[in-house]
Order: sequence, then structure tokens, then C-alpha cells
Amino acid sequence: MSDNTTANNRVRATGIVANLPTSDPARSRAFYADFLGLDVDAFDLGWVVNLQTPDGRASVQLVSRDATATEDSVISVHVGDKIDLAWEEAGRLGLEIVHPLTTEEWGVRRFFVRDPDGNVINIVSHVDE
Repeated sequence: MSDNTTANNRVRATGIVANLPTSDPARSRAFYADFLGLDVDAFDLGWVVNLQTPDGRASVQLVSRDATATEDSVISVHVGDKIDLAWEEAGRLGLEIVHPLTTEEWGVRRFFVRDPDGNVINIVSHVDE
């Protein structure tokens, strides 16, 4: 296997977004919009709101509770079209799976793992990636 083939079969983060807990997404949205200028709603599912700058370089997700998982994640790590490879790698490494690989109704395929410090990480791929 060539180095190029190996590189193409590795999981690489394509983006990372902080998932901040909130008890009131509307109040939190106002803070991040008014104070930091994060005013472009990438999406709003009620329980999770993604806000970003117009150029997309800065973003945050405000999460009141996860709709399908038993635990909330602290970050979302996007892996492009490598979600199945990431799932296989997590299993091979013996990582603790907190939420199984799931295709969610809002257009993502994701699973959660726990990092060595106990943080829950959302590994995610948007269906259109």
C-alpha cells in the first residue's frame, strides 16, 4: 500500500466546533450574536443552535440537551466522508462508545466516544459531505 493510499484511509478532522451547554438557547444566542457577532444560524433544531461568523471561520453550538443521546458532547469533530472509517478505528482502538453510530433524522451520521479525560466527543459527518 502506498503512502498516498494509506493517507487517504486515515481519519482526519475536517472541523471542530465547541458544544456549549445552555438552559436557554434563545438567551445564549442573543449573547453570542450581540457580543461576539456570531449571527449566522447554520442550523437551529431547538435543542441545538449553531452560530457562526459570516465567513464561517468562527462557530459555536449551543446545546440544551441532545435529542437522541444519553449524554451531551463537549465538542463535535467533523470527519467528512470518513465516518464509517472513524467508527471502525474507534472499535479497533477499544474506545468507549457513548452513543452508537447512528444516522440522525436531521441529516448527520454520528457516534460519541469518551476521550481519556472523560470528555464526550461527537464524531460526525453531514450526509451531504
